Amino acid sequence: MNNKKLLAGLLPIMMVVGTANAAELYNKNGNKLDFSGQIEGNHYISDDKGEDGDNSFVRFGIRGETQVTEQIIGYGYYQTELTASSSEGSGDNSSTTRYAFAGIKFGDAGSLDYGRNDGILYDVGGWTDVLPEFGGDSYQQTDVFMTQRAGNLATYRNKNFFGAVDGLDFAVQYQGRNDSGDRNKTDRNGDGWGMSTTYDLGMGLSVGAAYASSDRTYDQSQDHLGDRANGVSAGVKYDANDVYLAAIYGQTYNMNLYGDDFVANKTQNVELVAQYQFDCGLQPSLAWVYSKGKDLGHDIGGKIYDSEELVNYIDVGANYHFNSNFTAKVDYKINMLDSSTFTEKAGISADDIVSVAFVYQF
Repeated sequence: MNNKKLLAGLLPIMMVVGTANAAELYNKNGNKLDFSGQIEGNHYISDDKGEDGDNSFVRFGIRGETQVTEQIIGYGYYQTELTASSSEGSGDNSSTTRYAFAGIKFGDAGSLDYGRNDGILYDVGGWTDVLPEFGGDSYQQTDVFMTQRAGNLATYRNKNFFGAVDGLDFAVQYQGRNDSGDRNKTDRNGDGWGMSTTYDLGMGLSVGAAYASSDRTYDQSQDHLGDRANGVSAGVKYDANDVYLAAIYGQTYNMNLYGDDFVANKTQNVELVAQYQFDCGLQPSLAWVYSKGKDLGHDIGGKIYDSEELVNYIDVGANYHFNSNFTAKVDYKINMLDSSTFTEKAGISADDIVSVAFVYQF
């Protein structure tokens, strides 16, 4: 795909996604129930036939809370996604549970919840996962230990350090073993734990760090990369005066997947994002996402590879919100990976992708 020609053609129509508040269904006697939703008509354009085509979906979420006492609040959240890109008779229009957790908050003592939630490494990794469509995928992977959304998570969170230090938050998370027979080998994990801390320094500037460590299952450890999966990340962000800037760096060991479900012995990951919100609703976005695998060690197509780039792209996009409910977006993922024997044998795409979408949300 000719990057310059495609970019020139897309720039005039770049538009952005805004945010919308959930619809309040009930609020009485200390009980609240909110309903949120998103309907997205999304089309991908790419020379990679596995990516090219319809990518539309619908999401619905329910959030509730109840005032147990003056200091104790019970809460829960559920969100599901329904695909809309397959024919009705194909059987592929499936639904997916993205979040499902419930917990209790004890005033300044913090909150404790359990269920399907964001992994602890995403406390920092989410800072750069703000692009119109892509981004947040150097080491953040769904159902891969505690890097992004995952199940069997018990999470304790504390805001403002027990009410004593404004802006200083920390969290501790435990993930139980997910090793049932209906899971793919790559969707499994052993017992693990992690922690994170973020500090709002004021004037829009924040810093943060996170760490996680888990047992690998017996089947996973048969690749001889090790019995444990570890990850650490650190980041900084600025969010003020209509400017959003964020940068993160992370390293993982025996944790991240690449290509056709290979596991990297080590990855080094960088994500940089810059955005500006104009008063008219336009929000241009520029980002770089990079992941390099080290000591890969796998026999891929008859060759042992040591150090290779796994993810490397520049993202140019924009969001535009007409109002709080109707938005539009376009995002251009400029893949910087060169097609090679490694990318072809490992199953890593080296093609560009463009996403164009309209979004209705509430």
